[in-house]
Amino acid sequence: MRRCWRASLGCRSASSSTCPAGPQVWMQRPLSRVFLVGFGLSWAWKNTVERRGISQLRGAMRLVQFQAKRSSPEPRIGLEERDGGDVVDLNAFDQSLPRTMRAFLEAGEAALAVARRAQQSGCPSLARSEVSLLAPITGPDKIICVGMNYVDHCLEQNVKIPKEPIIFSKFSSSIVGPYDAIVHPAETNEVDWEVELAFVIGKKGKHIQESDAMAYVAGFMVAHDVSARDWQMGRNGKQWLLGKTFDTFCPLGPALVTKDSVSDPHNLGIRCRVNGELVQNSSTNQMIFKTEALVSWVSQFVTLYPGDVFLTGTPPGVGVFRKPPTFLKRGDEVQCEIDELGTICNQVV
Repeated sequence: MRRCWRASLGCRSASSSTCPAGPQVWMQRPLSRVFLVGFGLSWAWKNTVERRGISQLRGAMRLVQFQAKRSSPEPRIGLEERDGGDVVDLNAFDQSLPRTMRAFLEAGEAALAVARRAQQSGCPSLARSEVSLLAPITGPDKIICVGMNYVDHCLEQNVKIPKEPIIFSKFSSSIVGPYDAIVHPAETNEVDWEVELAFVIGKKGKHIQESDAMAYVAGFMVAHDVSARDWQMGRNGKQWLLGKTFDTFCPLGPALVTKDSVSDPHNLGIRCRVNGELVQNSSTNQMIFKTEALVSWVSQFVTLYPGDVFLTGTPPGVGVFRKPPTFLKRGDEVQCEIDELGTICNQVV
């Protein structure tokens, strides 16, 4: 059994291609009373606790896509009780619910209200050993990425702070789940890590005012913007797209945490470890353009749709700017972690 470097979560990998999360024991927890506000949930109380170095918000709504190992391989929608915890099957609770996160978000407030009822009901959970988590969102209309969006990352490169968001993209085929493998392409020798805060759009919008932007956000998750630096910085006219969008270059997860379940998305610890070594360690308070500004800026140019994913940039500590530069190799394991959102763990193969 290969040891996964999610040491703080006790994660162990039974194969070279997956890294299942957390304790695999059934547990049932008392549920908090909630009040429905806007798209998400506004909790009557919030209490941040520490669990083995991971900051979590009790009562958070953590939406997941998963496959049940003993039934059809089709995706299902669920609620993760906590990072690494058991999963409530929302499709079993209400068979009328969509079975993909994108369709769930398109259904709007009605779908979220069902999830709230399921969370309050205390219905039985599926043990973590019985499910495989997929990326919280698959097949989005757009993956919108932001470059050079951390003050400390700009200082690392000795470049000026951007005056406008630097936007690029990944293809949706780059998305993989929170514990799936990252495939090291034969076409590159410079695969690098980038932990990022991601958010997901919850409703359609265009020309959105910054003051209204959060009403269009469904929630937040952890992302890994895997990057082939030779293709990004040297080849193909130094265009970023190809170096950013190889298959498997966008692990997401472990859950879509609804926006009202996050204390402050712009004041969260954000970290990356490679084979257990801490390589990135910062805070989302270093973001230059926050969520509201990014939604408003991008919606000037394109219509945003439910399920669209934003990757908001990375802090310092990436491999290309180390001395000497350091890149991922087959067999490495990368752990990306953000307070209150959780941890994803992916092996390079």
